[in-house]
Amino acid sequence: MLELLPLVGIALLFWLFIIRPASRRQKELGRMQSSLSVGDEIVLTSGVYGTVRGIEDGHVLLEIAPAVTIKVARGAVGSIATSVDEPDLTDDRPESTPGPEES
Repeated sequence: MLELLPLVGIALLFWLFIIRPASRRQKELGRMQSSLSVGDEIVLTSGVYGTVRGIEDGHVLLEIAPAVTIKVARGAVGSIATSVDEPDLTDDRPESTPGPEES
């Protein structure tokens, strides 16, 4: 019986650190995918950003550009986009002015 104790301990640690967190993430992703609504900005698992324009049973109609709508599986939705996920395309840095020339 004492010889099985290390194997039971390893199995417990494996479950605690690998299986349990993975199943928790999977449930959270499923909840997020089922709670999508029209108008949400989402990111697909492939990295494509878009806006939900329609929801069908297992599919989402996603507008990726003006007048360009694609049909994707709900499982392809990776996350709901937030301002943190979107790249900042504005350059707010002040223009650098050349300093005095050194002789």
